[in-house]
Parts: sequence; structure tokens; C-alpha cells
Amino acid sequence: MKWIGKNVLITGGSSGLGFAVARAFARQKAKVAIIGLEQDGVERARHELEELTQVLPLVADIRSNDDLIRCREAIHVTWGQVHVLVNAAGRSMRGTIRDTTPEQFRDLFELNVIALVRVTRTFLPDMLATRGHVVNIGSLASKAATRYVGAYPATKHAVAAYSQQLRLELGSQGLHVLLVCPGPIARSGPRLYQLEGAEQVPEAARGPGAGVKVKLIDPERLADAIVVACERRRPELVIPARARLLFAIADLFPRLGDWLILRFTARE
Repeated sequence: MKWIGKNVLITGGSSGLGFAVARAFARQKAKVAIIGLEQDGVERARHELEELTQVLPLVADIRSNDDLIRCREAIHVTWGQVHVLVNAAGRSMRGTIRDTTPEQFRDLFELNVIALVRVTRTFLPDMLATRGHVVNIGSLASKAATRYVGAYPATKHAVAAYSQQLRLELGSQGLHVLLVCPGPIARSGPRLYQLEGAEQVPEAARGPGAGVKVKLIDPERLADAIVVACERRRPELVIPARARLLFAIADLFPRLGDWLILRFTARE
């Protein structure tokens, strides 16, 4: 297997898609380090993953440079350099754009974008040395905005731009960068940034995908697809793939794109 003995670091690896990705790499016998914010969640994930591979559980706040340096030192001392970084930590948001304040934009950017940049910069020397992989978990919202999700699309557009810049500047040095843009993922509930005035959001827009009319994605299948995309060093993974057509239409014909997005998302 390609991943035997490789060191994989996953932020947000104790739950949700991050945990599914950790398990997918663990099944391929990669060694897996997971970063989570809560001790209990990290320990539960460690217990499950240890049945498959070696696991390094790390409790840290990825918004903290000191915490990230501590994590890097722990991984280097235990295993050596990181071969794969998966930036899976993040939150969604529900609220009208009119009611989303600049401070709320800033807070969500700090986690979804700035923290992602901090983690990437911390471990980038490892991936350049190993000709490794940076996987950034975006969203369909990385490609097109929708209603009732506050600052979320702006943060995910930023992740898409950052991923492209990494590819353009460092791809020639052997770095593989994968942007993953999934639709709504099947889970108990989205990790939401709490906003006042959420009662103004239609009920249909409060769940996974904020009312996007597509089938929920199995996180295990998505995680397996991410592993394969890394093996093939693909630049992007968009699921469902047919969404690419909508994005192309929206770029060429913005008015038609807006109409289609309104048609296939939650109504008021």
C-alpha cells in the first residue's frame, strides 16, 4: 500500500469528516495524528483508530501558534516528518447576510481560514521535504454562495483561493494540494457558529447543506475518495460531480446561475 508508514495529520480529526478521513488513512496503514479541541473527543477517536494503526492524539487549539508548535514537536519526536496534512477543522454558520456582523465574519474567518493558514505554514516544510500532500476541506460554497449561511461562503471561497495559490507557487517543488468541495455530509448535525436571529432562517436551511437539494454524502465514501485523490495527486474533488456544471454556468451567466441556485436551495 502507498500509505504504509506515512505520517498523516488531520485537524478536526476527532469527529465528523475529519475522523472519517483519519479512519480511511488508518485502514491503509498510515500512521495518524489527530488534532481536536476537546480531550474526551480526541480520546474516543484514539481508542477507535488504534484498532487499525498507530495513533498520536493531540489536544490543541489550531488558532494558537504555541499549540501548533507543540503539536509539530510531538509529531517530529514520535514519528518524524508529516507526509499528509488534512485541514478538516471548521464550522458552518446559519443566518441572513444582513444580520451577520463584521465581528462574526472575523470570528469565522479566524477558524475557517486563518487557522488553516497557520497549520499549513507550520507543517509546510515537512510536505515540501517529503513531496507530500495538503488537503483543504472546502465546500460547494467554495464555488458558489447560497442564502442563509452568513459568512460561511466567504470563508470557503478564501480556502479555494489559498489552495490555488499553494498549487501555483509550490506545485513545481513537489507539493500536492487538493481542494475538496463536498455537498452536505450525512451527520447528526452541522457544526454551527451560533448567531442571534437564527429564527429568521427557514427551517429547511438549518440542517446539513442549508437546504441544498442534493443527496447527503456518506462521510466514509467521501473519505475514501479523498485518499484516492491524494494517490492520483488531483487538484480538486467536487462531489457531487454534476455540481461543476452549475458552477460553470454561474461563471458564464451570473443571472442564470443565481436563478439555478435559488431553485435548488431552501425557499423562504
